[in-house]
Amino acid sequence: MENKQRVIQESVPGRQVTIAHIIANPDQKVYEKIGLLEFQHQALGILTITPSEAAIVASDIATKTAAVQIAFMDRFSGAVVMAGDVMAVEAGISAVIETLDSLLKIRGVKITRS
Repeated sequence: MENKQRVIQESVPGRQVTIAHIIANPDQKVYEKIGLLEFQHQALGILTITPSEAAIVASDIATKTAAVQIAFMDRFSGAVVMAGDVMAVEAGISAVIETLDSLLKIRGVKITRS
């Protein structure tokens, strides 16, 4: 009898922003590869959030706080991509992190840039 090894993977949802990143001046190929050509020449802000439904809340907070547009939002993966000028994207991401932490107790992360 062959002894088979079984692997069980579990996803345990947390309450955190796992990525908060600003791409200040993306290369043209970045816009092309992610299908966001209509946002060329704008900075991009990227967030991943758990629970994933909080992406909806984050999108609302960002657009009400700063002059950003939501380029992509997925309520199933928790991904949000916003576009605008660098200062607006930074303000939007900062507001999301602060508000999610204070209202929903979703732990934030340091904003990174490239």
